[in-house]
Amino acid sequence: MKIAVVGATGLVGGMMLKVLEEQAFPVSEMIPVASEASFGKMIRFKGREYTVVSAAEAIRKKPAIALFSAGGAASLKLAPEFVKNDITVIDNSSAWRKDPQVPLVVPEVNAGAIRKTDRIIANPNCSTIQMVAALAPIHRQYGIRRLVVSTYQSVTGSGYKGLRQLEAEQQGHQSAEPAYPHPIHMNVIPQGGDFMADDYTAEEEKLVSETRKILSDSEIAITATVVRVPVTGGHSMSVNIETKESFEMEQLRKSLASAPGLVLLDEPATALYPMPLTAAGKDEVFVGRIRRDNSIPNGLNIWVVADNLRKGAATNAVQIATWLVNNQFIVNK
Repeated sequence: MKIAVVGATGLVGGMMLKVLEEQAFPVSEMIPVASEASFGKMIRFKGREYTVVSAAEAIRKKPAIALFSAGGAASLKLAPEFVKNDITVIDNSSAWRKDPQVPLVVPEVNAGAIRKTDRIIANPNCSTIQMVAALAPIHRQYGIRRLVVSTYQSVTGSGYKGLRQLEAEQQGHQSAEPAYPHPIHMNVIPQGGDFMADDYTAEEEKLVSETRKILSDSEIAITATVVRVPVTGGHSMSVNIETKESFEMEQLRKSLASAPGLVLLDEPATALYPMPLTAAGKDEVFVGRIRRDNSIPNGLNIWVVADNLRKGAATNAVQIATWLVNNQFIVNK
């Protein structure tokens, strides 16, 4: 089938192309879409060269699915145009995530939220994806009352701008177009996105609202602190959990070990635990440092790591597309 990737020249768009090829997704024609500055550039996919085109040209080509990673403003403007032409949009921006009519999906957790009539499906925030993958088996078995989340996020979460700022500073230069209000090299920045009226950032708010929506539980109490660290691949998260029901550690570990898409790395005696280097280039979510929080009843600490460009963005979007095809929600065109 014909597939469009909107934002094909960006970090996530490029990873979408790579994952589609790796997973042998049934693509008969690739339609790379980008902004006007990239029109005419060539994108290589499965041994063939494809020309970057405009969104209007992509719509005329009638793809079955359009994977979007072009930012919220572009998604709000362009996604409805694709939908009008019976093209299913899987959107990686924050544009549609809060819309009650748009499913927000991590396939291992809530693929059942997708209805056959849905034409826009939202990909969650990168940190949310990896966190809910680890939380879902715990929530199903014990219920989650409260979460305290601290993230350690790679500069690649800010796209090429974040990566270029770190690389420039590592070489002793200032970035011409910095992604952050402070240097990131040899530094840690406790800000992700713009600050809101309550002094939380946009990235922190996403962790709250998206987690509740995906787990279908608006009563989970959640507080988050998002931190940018000088790492080039992989987000890490410290998640403190208070469950509603008591749990036995052995059974909880078994639940995590058997959960789809999760890899348990938790052997303190041999210093085995997840790290960004562990997750780099992989599609799974890695969980470790699992231990009781003895300061409260039913308290638990876990450490969650994933490649933010893959499972945190591109891989999750391709998994949604694969689910749609496998369940015959998409008709080949």
